[in-house]
Amino acid sequence: MKRTPLKRKTQLKAKAPMKKSSRPKMTKIRMSAKGQHCMVQVPGVCNGNPETTVLAHRNGAGMGCKADDREAAYACSDCHEWLDGGYVRYGADRFERDAYHGQAIFRTQQMLIEQGLMEVAA
Repeated sequence: MKRTPLKRKTQLKAKAPMKKSSRPKMTKIRMSAKGQHCMVQVPGVCNGNPETTVLAHRNGAGMGCKADDREAAYACSDCHEWLDGGYVRYGADRFERDAYHGQAIFRTQQMLIEQGLMEVAA
């Protein structure tokens, strides 16, 4: 028995490319981290080098998601690595990590308000 190929009534449409994120990759707050002092300052971990400082976002925003820039702290490269899971090697737990990060976020928010990059609604 000979089979004939299936014929479509309409042609297949090319799928649209994935939507890009509406949030820009480098915001003013992220750029402001360059050259700042580390706000996390974990004893025995912090390298104290302002040239390695980046914006470390709060954990727990969801898989594949990043917390808002207002929920982040200036962290040196070593403290940032510690916050992202390196705390386990130092014998710390998640509660200790969250405490250091929360205090650092508070200090960073104060600096962002002073720099005019963040406002407090009345």
